[in-house]
Amino acid sequence: MNKSTKIIVNYVLGPLVFLLLAAFIYWQITRQHNWRNSIQEIWLAVTGPQQWKLWLVVALMPLNWGIEARKWQLALRPVGGLPFRDAFKAVFTGAAVASFTPNRMGEYLGRILYIREGHRTQAIALTIACSMAQLMITLVAGLAGILYVELTPHRVVPGPFHLELAMHILLGIVTLLLISLTFIYFRLSWVADLLMKIPALRKYNAYINVLENFDSTILLRILFLSFGRYIVFLAQYGLVFPVFGVNVGFWQVGGGMSVVFLVMAVVPTITFLTELGLRWEASIQVLELYSANTVGIFASSFTIWLINLIIPALIGSLLIVSIKLFKSR
Repeated sequence: MNKSTKIIVNYVLGPLVFLLLAAFIYWQITRQHNWRNSIQEIWLAVTGPQQWKLWLVVALMPLNWGIEARKWQLALRPVGGLPFRDAFKAVFTGAAVASFTPNRMGEYLGRILYIREGHRTQAIALTIACSMAQLMITLVAGLAGILYVELTPHRVVPGPFHLELAMHILLGIVTLLLISLTFIYFRLSWVADLLMKIPALRKYNAYINVLENFDSTILLRILFLSFGRYIVFLAQYGLVFPVFGVNVGFWQVGGGMSVVFLVMAVVPTITFLTELGLRWEASIQVLELYSANTVGIFASSFTIWLINLIIPALIGSLLIVSIKLFKSR
């Protein structure tokens, strides 16, 4: 690249991503059913007597991403590690890049921008291993949530969608997936050895063998942090539902939202900007078993989506400006 092109990539990319994000956010919001009512509900909540709960949800957002940053920092130890401050910036940048990729796969690319050259490809393998831990927690909690919804009393919601049948199918699929992931997660060194024996992958051995350096202590710590992050997610929903008049109990929030998180994890989405519709639909289908306030359920889902994903993505798009992807010379 010539100098002008490098300057454009380094200093125009961030603002461009920010503007694209803002445009997509507006487009996605206005496509949702009853979005105007939800905006009004959010405004009333922000100015209402329970607004402190919303501010507490906002305060939990940095904790949420801080736990994720700590997980990633632990995962990167085999390639020299990364200061927590940079890891924290990296997860925000990853959220920005993820907004334009299916199932947020671009999150890995955004994060490795903070890794020094020569270790970036290895960092992708480590990041995937880190993400496996969060997925395993989501699967375990989701299975428990399905059992809770099926075995406890709830409202009968008429309609063409057979939620119980869908949960039975999901139960079988998720059980098999969880068993497979658990085996792979705690046998990463064995998996790395197996992959390096495949002739077609031998040229990538330098990137695969980094998985051999994971020990069980680090894997368990990452898994524990993933559980902590999951609790933060549930706490945010537990705080926001009463603000919008969704009267659900502690166990109903835990059981119902665990099923919603499970659906969000296993159902493909084009980008996380389009996942608002899926988040809304899944929340309605499950939480409607315990509350008829569908407007409040959507407003709650929209609020969490905005706080946990959109605000970090916007911050991350601006942080891209501070990353020099290429040297000017």
